[in-house]
Amino acid sequence: MAPKPDISQITRIGIVGAGNMGTMMSFGFSENGLDVSIWDVSEKNVDQAREMAEQTKTLKGKIDHFKDIHEFTKSLNSQPRKIFIFSITHGWPADSVLEKIRDDLKEGDIILDGGNENYRNTERRQRELEPKGVKWIGMGVSGGYQSARRGPSMSPGGDKEAIEFVLPLLEKFSAKSADGKPCVQYMGPRGAGHYVKMVHNGIENGMLSAVCEAWNFLNKSLGLSYEEIGKIFEKWNSEGELRNTYLIQIGSEICRMKKTPQGDQHGEGKGEGYVLDDVLDKVVQDDDNSEGTLYWTVMEAANRHVAAPTIATGHFFRVASGNRAQRLKVVENLKIPKPQRVDAKDKDNLIENLRRAVYASFLCSFCQGLELIARASKDEGWDVNLGKCIQIWRAGCIIQEDHIADMLEPILLNAKEPIMNLKLIDEVASDLRKNFDALKLITLRAIEWDNYVPAISASLEYLKYVGGGMLATQFMEAEMDFFGAHAYDRPNVKGEDPGKPSKGAHHYEWRPA
Repeated sequence: MAPKPDISQITRIGIVGAGNMGTMMSFGFSENGLDVSIWDVSEKNVDQAREMAEQTKTLKGKIDHFKDIHEFTKSLNSQPRKIFIFSITHGWPADSVLEKIRDDLKEGDIILDGGNENYRNTERRQRELEPKGVKWIGMGVSGGYQSARRGPSMSPGGDKEAIEFVLPLLEKFSAKSADGKPCVQYMGPRGAGHYVKMVHNGIENGMLSAVCEAWNFLNKSLGLSYEEIGKIFEKWNSEGELRNTYLIQIGSEICRMKKTPQGDQHGEGKGEGYVLDDVLDKVVQDDDNSEGTLYWTVMEAANRHVAAPTIATGHFFRVASGNRAQRLKVVENLKIPKPQRVDAKDKDNLIENLRRAVYASFLCSFCQGLELIARASKDEGWDVNLGKCIQIWRAGCIIQEDHIADMLEPILLNAKEPIMNLKLIDEVASDLRKNFDALKLITLRAIEWDNYVPAISASLEYLKYVGGGMLATQFMEAEMDFFGAHAYDRPNVKGEDPGKPSKGAHHYEWRPA
C-alpha cells in the first residue's frame, strides 16, 4: 500500500453525479473550504450544476465541472490519494462508472459510495477492487438534497483505516447534533454502512406511513383544515414524545404552504388553496426502481426472521398507491366506503390519543429496524454498535426523533453485550405499554370511520403478538402438522417449552394416510 498520507494533503474531492444530491454535496464541501471536481454522465446535469454554482455566493472552495470523465479523474492526481464520492442511482450505474475510471485508479485511492446501494453490491465491489489496493466504502447519506448541502447524516462502512483517514473531512461536512457531535461514525466492515442506511430508510417509511395516516385521520374524519393540522403538528413537534421530530416538523410546514396566484410553473399550480392539493396520492419510487432500500429491508427482515410489520405494511401501502390507474378501476369494482367525516364530541381527546399512537408506531418502527441491524450484525460479524446508529441519526437525517434518541442512546452505547430485542429494555417496554390503549382506540375509530391506518394498526397487532404468551399460531401449528407432518412441541414440557425455534419433537397422525 502507498505510504500513508496526511488528511491535510487532501484539498480536493471528486463527486460523481451532478443531480440534486451531488450538486448540493459539492456546495456543502465547497462552503467548508474544500475544492471540488464534479462529473456526470449527463452533460445537461453538468451544465445545470455549473449555472447553480455561478449563482451561489457562499462558496469558498473552487468547483470545477467536467464532461470528460478522464479529465475529471486527472484533476485529483496532484494529491497522494484520490477521494471520490459517488452520488448516483444504485445498481448498474455505479458499476458502469467504476468500469470507466478503473484504469485511472491507483493504490490508496478511496471511493465513498453515497448512493442507496444494496449492501451485497457494496461488498462485491470491495472484493473486486481489493487486488488494486483501492478502497470502496459503502456510505449511507441521509437527509435528502437539502441536508446534502447543510450537512447530512452519514454511515460509512468498509475498510476501517480508509474510513478513519477520510473521517475528518466527513465530520466537518456532516450534520451536528445539539451537543455539537458530528453525525457520522464508522459503522463496521464490509457492507455494514449501507445496511445501516437501508434500515434507516425502512424505519423512515414506517414513520412516514404513521404520519400520513394521522394527517388523513385529522383531515378526512375529524374535518380539520390544513392550517389546523399544521398547528397540531407544530405543537406535537414542540413538546412531549414527538418533540424535534423531523417528519412532524416538515409536516407542519407542508400543511401551511399556500399557493400563489401565479404558481411557480413547476409543482405549484395557479390559484388559491394549498400546494398539498396539487400532490397526487401515488408514491412511485418502488415502481420505477429509483429506490430499493425499503423493499430490501422488508426482504431482509423476512430472511433474517425479524418481525417488522410497521415497516412492511408501510411499504405495501405505498406499493398499492403507486399504480393509480389500476387502483381507480378497483375503486369502481369494490366500492369500498371512503373515509367518513364525523362530528366527534371528544375531538381534543382523540387528537391526544392520535399523537400517542403515532409515537408508539414510531417506537415500534425503531424497535423493528434496530433489531434487524442487530441480527444482521451478529450474522455477518460486523459488530455494529446500535448506540452509534442513534448518534448519527440525531440530526441531518429523516428519522430524527429526540425523545426516542434520548431514551435509547445511553442504553445502547453502554450495553455490555448486543441487545437483540429492544422490547426487553424497561424504558422501551414502559412507553409501549402506556401507549397501547391509544393505538387501540385510534385503530378502532379508524376502522369504524373507514380511515387508513396500516402502520398504526400493524403496530398495535405487533405489540399484541410479540407480547403474547400463547398465540393463535397454536392452531396453525396443528394444521401444519396435519397436512405436512411438520411436528410440534408440547406446552409445559422441559426442553420443549419454550425450547428452540426448530422442528418440534412430536407428530400426531390426525387422519390415516
